Amino acid sequence: MTRTIAVANQKGGVAKTTTVASVGMALAELGQRVLVVDLDPQACLTFSLGLDPEALELSIHDVFLGRVGAAMAVRPITKNLDVLPSTIDLTGTEIALHDRPAREYVLRTALADVSDGYDFVLIDCSPSLGVLTINALTAANEVLIPLQCETLSHRGVGQLLDTIGDVRRLTNRDLVVLGVLPTLFDGRTTHARAVLADVSDRFGVPVLDPPINRSIRFAEAPASGESILTTASSSPGAQAYRAHALQLLGEEAAA
Repeated sequence: MTRTIAVANQKGGVAKTTTVASVGMALAELGQRVLVVDLDPQACLTFSLGLDPEALELSIHDVFLGRVGAAMAVRPITKNLDVLPSTIDLTGTEIALHDRPAREYVLRTALADVSDGYDFVLIDCSPSLGVLTINALTAANEVLIPLQCETLSHRGVGQLLDTIGDVRRLTNRDLVVLGVLPTLFDGRTTHARAVLADVSDRFGVPVLDPPINRSIRFAEAPASGESILTTASSSPGAQAYRAHALQLLGEEAAA
């Protein structure tokens, strides 16, 4: 059965795209068939995987508008990793969907045509709680929340969890919160450790380990159109994402 995981946080700059690209690549390394879906009009995931958004003929925008099926827009990246790319056109998708019946279910319906070919579908959500993110949460089995361990990022977790509660009530009763993934983490600071502890106590959601430590390696990888697992394969960040991929498979990283 395909596992569809939405990676969501309405605050930008918390490593949602890095998480989707890195976990997706790590799962692909382990022999899993993976589709990553770029649901952000900035198309950072698409660019980070080596595609030029401005040169694409078809994207997730065309799928939302019903012009093509999802299979027509999917692009291969590696042997086991494909992407459903985004372009700036996605900025107009929410307006186009405004009067559409059952607009919250469009992505779920589109992915149903291709998901059987994959073990995992990972959705990179836009930094908002609009129709696109609701579509992602409705299409997903699980949701992963990347969290930069600082106050402004922490404040949005409660709002996101409220939205997840609404989605469970209205469109996807079986949606499961995998947990909060600490990103851009600096364990040397008291503030980062305090924010992380408060998330667990206040919201009662799992905090996933290991945290993803802050590193310049993450900023360098998109320039080459590859993930950190390729550009800095032995770095602590790459190894941390590999550990999370193993956990998704119910396995433990080697000591």
